[in-house]
Amino acid sequence: MADTDETGERAHKRSGPGGGILMGRPFGVPVYVSPSWFLVAALITWVFGDQLDRVLPDLGPARYLVSLFFAVAFYASVLVHELAHTVAALRFKLPVRRIQLQFFGGVSEIEKESETPGREFVLAFVGPLLSLLLAGAFYLGMELVDPATVPGVLLAGLMISNLLVAAFNLLPGLPLDGGRMLRALIWGITGKPMTGTVAAAWVGRALAVTVLIGLPMITHTGILGAGTGANESTGMNTVMDALLAAILAAIIWTGAGNSLRMARLREHLPELRARTLTRRAVPVENATPLSEALRRANAHGARAIVVVDAHGDPLSLVRESAIASVPEHRRPWIAVSTLAQDLTDGMKVSAELSGEALLDHLRATPATEYLVLEPTGEIYGVLSTLDVEKAFVKAMARPQS
Repeated sequence: MADTDETGERAHKRSGPGGGILMGRPFGVPVYVSPSWFLVAALITWVFGDQLDRVLPDLGPARYLVSLFFAVAFYASVLVHELAHTVAALRFKLPVRRIQLQFFGGVSEIEKESETPGREFVLAFVGPLLSLLLAGAFYLGMELVDPATVPGVLLAGLMISNLLVAAFNLLPGLPLDGGRMLRALIWGITGKPMTGTVAAAWVGRALAVTVLIGLPMITHTGILGAGTGANESTGMNTVMDALLAAILAAIIWTGAGNSLRMARLREHLPELRARTLTRRAVPVENATPLSEALRRANAHGARAIVVVDAHGDPLSLVRESAIASVPEHRRPWIAVSTLAQDLTDGMKVSAELSGEALLDHLRATPATEYLVLEPTGEIYGVLSTLDVEKAFVKAMARPQS
């Protein structure tokens, strides 16, 4: 099962507040279960139930209830893994948007990047560490019960599955935890986080190819088979191995590619400055006809209109889309106030904002246009979300430095 923690821009790009069924809020962080989890839970129940029938044939149909319990217990272990990342992130004062349990494991959506390579390493390592500790706890439990009983078989399965989760996530390639640890090590040695990201991402791509080619070539013994000596290879097992390999390889390859793109974007984030992206604006009063406001804007080389009161204080912004919707012959008869959007505090942006601080402000208050102010409170201009998006695309298109 894969555990691919998300940080920074990638987490922000996820849409919607939930993405599944809300299960609770440990440490104040919402935990969601994706609908895809139910598909995997059903698959685990079927596969584990088939293996259970070979180990404990007297169970009969009840084996599927035991298997369902195993599926739920396994994902509870994955949740503990994710909570380890969450607690570490909160300890480092990194906001965590949510935890999501999904098709092949879990995702901790951490809003920002770690500030130091040491914190990055710890943040990545605590997840596999908790999985190893859980495996150890289940092993100790096995020593207390008869291995040929339902509790013994469940504890064996949970021990092995947590070992697999830890081992898989310690592989040194992004987007896995081991990849983040490798990134932190290279970052610490070179002092360049971008260098660490590029190296760990390419290792991740190599891992994806290795998984795609190598996993189907390994004899699949199953979770119970590893602990009981069962070793049956069927055509169905071969198909399942190939499908699993393809899915895991796709997840790793895609995650590694996303890490490269986000690293390149983050490298250019400082170039996103409110002052350089802002459109020049002209101030007009409420009753000013749209045609007159546009004439003044053209005369001053401005591309935006701000509605002000008699004292020159900004009241609202005339939306670009609203202007375009008014036919030219009607513009002398339409007052700008009828096309304007009232300003809220969140729609006021300091001209000094840049990089991630600017993006955080825009995300906090989504809008199409923002009023940009000088530190003294004077109107500097209007910032269009469209211009910011274009700057993003331009940054992404630039070659890595």
